[in-house]
Amino acid sequence: MSSPVDNAVKRPLRPKAQALRLRIVDAARASFLAEGFDVSMDVVAAAAGTTKATVYKYFGNKQTLFIAVITEELDRAHQEPLRLVASRLAHSTHVREDLVDACKAWGMGVAAPDTIALRNLVAGEFRRFPELGEAWKQHGPERFHPVIAKALRHLVELGRLSIKDIDLAVLQLAGLVVSPALVYSAFGKPLDSELTERLIESGVDMFLNQYQYRINS
Repeated sequence: MSSPVDNAVKRPLRPKAQALRLRIVDAARASFLAEGFDVSMDVVAAAAGTTKATVYKYFGNKQTLFIAVITEELDRAHQEPLRLVASRLAHSTHVREDLVDACKAWGMGVAAPDTIALRNLVAGEFRRFPELGEAWKQHGPERFHPVIAKALRHLVELGRLSIKDIDLAVLQLAGLVVSPALVYSAFGKPLDSELTERLIESGVDMFLNQYQYRINS
C-alpha cells in the first residue's frame, strides 16, 4: 500500500509547488556534490530556502531525493543527444555526420564534470543503496540505448547499414565514443577537447566500417 508521501509525490504538482520541488532538487544536487551522500538534510533544506519538513514532504527520504537528482541530471545530459538521434539519425541521408554530432553531444553530456561527480557518488554508495545504481542505469543507458537502437534498426531497414545484433552494436558504439572519456574523467583527468573530437570521429568511422555503411543505398 502506498503511503501519503508516495501519493503526494505522484500527484501532478501545481506550478508553485513544482518550482519548489525543482529548487530542492537543485539544492540537493549542489549539496551532494559538495559534501557527499551523507550531507545533512538540514543543509539541503537551508540551501533550498525551505524547511527539512518540507523536503521530507516532497521526497520522503534521502535516497528518493538523490534519485530525483539523478533523474534531473541525466535528463539534462541526454536532452541534446536524444533530440539529435530522434530528429536526424533515424532518417538520415548523411549518417556519418549525424552520428558524429549525436555522439559528440552524448559524450559532452555524460562526461560533464558534475555528471561524472554524481556518477562517482552513485558508484561509491552502490553497496549501501543499490537503488541509486538502478536509477542511474534506468535514466542513463537503459533510456538512451534503445533510442539509438531504434535509429540503427531503421537505417538497417533502409539498407544503409548491415547489423545483425543491434544491442551489441549499441554497446560497441558506446565503447568507442563514450567509455574512454568516462574512464579518464572519473579519475579527475578528462581528455582534452581535441583528442575527444578525434576519438569520436575515428570511433564512428570504425563503427560504420564494421557495419558496412553504404552512402548511396
